[in-house]
Amino acid sequence: MTLLRIDASILGPRSASSELADLVLAAWSAERPDEAVVTRHLGAEPLPADAWAIAVGAGYTPEEQRSDAQREAVALAAGLTAELRAADHVVIAAPLYNYGISQHLKIWLDLAITGGAQGERLLDGKPVVLVTTRGGAYGAGTPREGWDHNTGYLRRILADVWGAELTVVDREFTLVGVNPALDAFTETAAVMKKEAHEQATAAGSALAGR
Repeated sequence: MTLLRIDASILGPRSASSELADLVLAAWSAERPDEAVVTRHLGAEPLPADAWAIAVGAGYTPEEQRSDAQREAVALAAGLTAELRAADHVVIAAPLYNYGISQHLKIWLDLAITGGAQGERLLDGKPVVLVTTRGGAYGAGTPREGWDHNTGYLRRILADVWGAELTVVDREFTLVGVNPALDAFTETAAVMKKEAHEQATAAGSALAGR
C-alpha cells in the first residue's frame, strides 16, 4: 500500500495546509506504520514552469524530431502520471493563493493530465484527502463569498475528472494573528483551527481504514 502526499505551500514550516496534511499522515501512519509514503513538495521543489507547454508541443512533433527539452518534459509528465497510478491513497495540501490555485499545483495537474491517456481517470475509486486553507473567510454571507476559486476547481479535477473518492478538510482565517486587521476574529479562528485539526485526524484514520 502506497500513500502519495502532495504539498503546494510556499510557507515552509509556517504552512497551515502542510500542518493539516501532517495530521492526516500521522493518523494514517499510526494505523499503517509499515506502509510506503511518497512525498512531493511542489512549493519547496517546484516543477519547471515551462514543462507543460513543452510537453504539449512535443505531442505535435514526430518523436524522432523532438528536442532534448521535449523529451525531458514528456518523461516528466509520464513520471508524474505513473506516480498517481501507483498510489493507493493520496493526500493533497492546497492553500488558496490570490483567490485561486497555487501555480505550482496547477503545473503538476497539467503535466499529470498530459502524461495520461485522453480522459483517463487517474484516481478512479481511490480515496483522496484534500486539505485546503484560506487566510480570510469565504463562506456564505461573507464579503468574499464566491472568491475561492481553488477548492471548487480541485473538486472538479480530483473527483469529476480523475474519479477520486474525495474527502475535503478546510480551514479558514489562517491569517488571524498575522494580519492585525483580522484581530477581531481571534476566537472564531481558534475554533476553526481546532475543528479543522480534528477533521484532519479523523480523515487520516478513515483513510487508513480503506
